[in-house]
Amino acid sequence: MSQIEETTVEMAKEVCAETVIEQVKLERSLKARHMNMIAIGGAIGTGLFLASGASISTAGPGGSLFAYCLIGIMVFFLMTSLGEMATHLPVSGSFGTYATRYVDPAFGFALGWNYWLSWATAIAAELVAASILMKYWFPGSSALMWSALFLAMLLVLNLLSARAYGEGEYWFASIKVIAIIVFILLGAATLLGMGGTSPGLSNWTTGEAPFVGGIGAIVSICMIAGFSFQGTELVGIAAGESENPKQNIPKAIKSVFWRILLFYIGSIIIIGTMLPYTNENLLKNGIEHVAFSPFTLVYEIAGLQMAASIMNIVILISVLSAANSGLYASSRMLHALACEGKAPTFFTRLNSRSVPTNAVFFTTAIGMLAFLTSLVGEGTAYTWLLNISGLIGFIAWLGIAVSHYRFRKAFIAQGRNLDELSYRAKWFPFGPIFAAALCILIILGQSYSAFVGGDIKWLDMIAAYIGIPVFLALFLGYKYAKKTKLIPLKDVDLSTG
Repeated sequence: MSQIEETTVEMAKEVCAETVIEQVKLERSLKARHMNMIAIGGAIGTGLFLASGASISTAGPGGSLFAYCLIGIMVFFLMTSLGEMATHLPVSGSFGTYATRYVDPAFGFALGWNYWLSWATAIAAELVAASILMKYWFPGSSALMWSALFLAMLLVLNLLSARAYGEGEYWFASIKVIAIIVFILLGAATLLGMGGTSPGLSNWTTGEAPFVGGIGAIVSICMIAGFSFQGTELVGIAAGESENPKQNIPKAIKSVFWRILLFYIGSIIIIGTMLPYTNENLLKNGIEHVAFSPFTLVYEIAGLQMAASIMNIVILISVLSAANSGLYASSRMLHALACEGKAPTFFTRLNSRSVPTNAVFFTTAIGMLAFLTSLVGEGTAYTWLLNISGLIGFIAWLGIAVSHYRFRKAFIAQGRNLDELSYRAKWFPFGPIFAAALCILIILGQSYSAFVGGDIKWLDMIAAYIGIPVFLALFLGYKYAKKTKLIPLKDVDLSTG
């Protein structure tokens, strides 16, 4: 082994040891019910309540169902990969720390900062969305006022304790789950002819249905479905503050995945059966078109009055839930980066309730970007912020798959017995390889429409792909500065902590 490689390995081991020491200071106060709802709440949001209509309009009920099932399978493999690593080493740095340990410190640096940027940007996006939603009831109100009010509420909730965040997310997610269950039951009752005329399966055979637009349409819906599922990885971030990670994380992953898949698949089936893909209102999927949410349209068919107001409340809760999760996840990732020496030590500071206050304050400051949206228009700002955040989320998923592949390979290379693992991901190595390949496909093809139609839509392309050069700049910059190398499998640190 060369001198540089030896130095790199020793540096990685020292980083990991320091990380464990600092992470112990975080209070393990999240119960099993918090872990379950954190994972569920992270994956159920505006992607389901709003974008599902556009998915069916684009690919038909069959194409949408296939795409969501495919992405659901990918997410299952990603969550089992994350679960195996998180039960072995439960830290709030999660996959940023795993990438440092099992792949390359430069990869961990880029992945950690990218993920922090993803959620910090998402906070701004969700605050913009919340202010737009409030104008449904208060048309003449100030967007800045609502953004400031909601940001202050989220700041207080996150400064109290990890338990306060978990409790807040528990109730946020519970309301979303109840709304979906009611939706599926009402839709099923209507399809059975209770309270009105059932469309039967006619909408699955109308026009080009069930598959519309061919393989290209399905690929484009895979991208939307991927954005919708983002947030499930929050269970890995929360592992560092779980009361009993070796039991709670596997339980959360096993139970939550099937619930999320049931909610998404059940909702897609109900929407695709109740509404024809030719319904022009399905294309009105922006945050400002709550009255045309597919959920609202189905509720109205079922005879539920005030459907738009009800869905506006649910979507507002979803938006605040996402912002709440974003502030939690990004502040913990920033704290972990500081513990590893990849961010200023200023961010390692904890208050008496074991909350990384400086990391929370700094991330909140980034969330205040929402206050600048009046300069470009709230809807435009929301779209840009969401696109930037979305791509970085896929890069994080790719990092999980690569880190797990290296983790398991190192485990075997060092002669360790797999029975030592508290939780073992199934279908290795197919799982992480399949997830990584699909993530790469979605990352590269997420905005192919910007290149279609002759003229390249440069602004759309920049907003969609800006996360890639940011990640590469962080990765190559750190690699050049620290002269890091890919850690040999036999030198990967599997024991510290």
